[in-house]
Amino acid sequence: MRYEFKLPDLAEGMVEGEIVGWLVAAGDAVVAEQPMVEVMTDKATVVISSPRPGTVLELGYQSGDIAPVGTTLFVLEVEGAAPEVSPEAPSAPAPGDQTTTSRPKAAPKLEAPAASAPASRAGDGPAAVARGAGKAVATPATRRLARELGIDIAQIEGSGPAGRVTQEDVRAHVDGKQRREAAAPVSPATAHAMAPLVARRTEGEESDKRVPLRGLRRAIYETMTRSKSTAAHFTYVEEVECTNLVQARERLRAASDAAGVRLSYLPFIAKASLLALRAFPKMNATMDDAAGELVLWGHHHLGIAAATDAGLTVPVIRFADDLTLIELAARVVDLSDKARRGRLSPDESRGSTFTITSLGRIGGLHATPIINHPEVAILGVHKMEPRAVVREGQVVARQMMNISLSFDHRVIDGHEGAAFAQRIKTYLEDPDLMLLEMR
Repeated sequence: MRYEFKLPDLAEGMVEGEIVGWLVAAGDAVVAEQPMVEVMTDKATVVISSPRPGTVLELGYQSGDIAPVGTTLFVLEVEGAAPEVSPEAPSAPAPGDQTTTSRPKAAPKLEAPAASAPASRAGDGPAAVARGAGKAVATPATRRLARELGIDIAQIEGSGPAGRVTQEDVRAHVDGKQRREAAAPVSPATAHAMAPLVARRTEGEESDKRVPLRGLRRAIYETMTRSKSTAAHFTYVEEVECTNLVQARERLRAASDAAGVRLSYLPFIAKASLLALRAFPKMNATMDDAAGELVLWGHHHLGIAAATDAGLTVPVIRFADDLTLIELAARVVDLSDKARRGRLSPDESRGSTFTITSLGRIGGLHATPIINHPEVAILGVHKMEPRAVVREGQVVARQMMNISLSFDHRVIDGHEGAAFAQRIKTYLEDPDLMLLEMR
């Protein structure tokens, strides 16, 4: 019997995935739970396994293709009275659905703090607006992309099922518009002035290329655009003396080494931030723009931005406030390694309520971090180095570091953001104070 497996919604609001590579070929016999294909979502690469034993009849896409959610990924020949089509994949819990009463640290149940409802699957009737009266058939994510690019989606001819406008259609429309503008006739005077430039441009033409924004890079592009165009950013910069922090790390290094965990400064910064969030719960929040509501979360899912070859990603330490310093250190190392290898699970790459981003040794003096929308605050950590400072009227050398906190000024006032930053500064300058508030 023919069994069609549809691409499920692997991530919160996912509408499509990129086929990274197939692990089987047409004609192969497979067993249940055998890895079939690697699919890159907005935030992670996920390996999809076969739900049943059988023989591969068809592969719906080639490596590098973009597959919309709900379309056939592969077809199996199976025995018995199997359903012809894979069942609908369960979607992520709705925003604010706090049904979890217990939370084991090893594998806590997902609680999605997304501020907006997940985008509907491609081709779903109820989610798409029927074409007519000038309206296009498109998912909310595609409409958002068109708005961000300043395109009237009603003017785009859809290539998807039932004339649905896809994100690729929107980008192709933009490319075509740019080509038409570039090909527009110019005046003789302008053509004469440009002649040397055109000649030189033609000579180097073979070195030009277009790089499609796919997978993680496209997700970064869309997320950063949405954050900057939605949240009203303001950034507060503070200088932190880290002399006591350096000494505390040195005192604890032997114990962490004995536990097999590398103790960097980041777990201390994470713990200081979590304690500050407990004192300032308004910072541990996401903005539901559609409802006009600030969602204050009772749990702390800490995002730690990590640089990878594919681009910046944000692994999430779930229920981070429940972890000890050494447990935080272990989770930071583990998730950073998974992020670099593109092996984060969906639960490890979504649902953060507050984010820390660090440039490490190349951190510079300060920067303006972009809020991880729909969160309302983000902490940027910069390079630690000896600097000349004045203490008790004397110029002395101290280990100094700057921190930059960006807030959504629509819901966080300046004095609130400054007080929150000062609380983090206090903990980092005197780490022993953290012991008084650790649970």
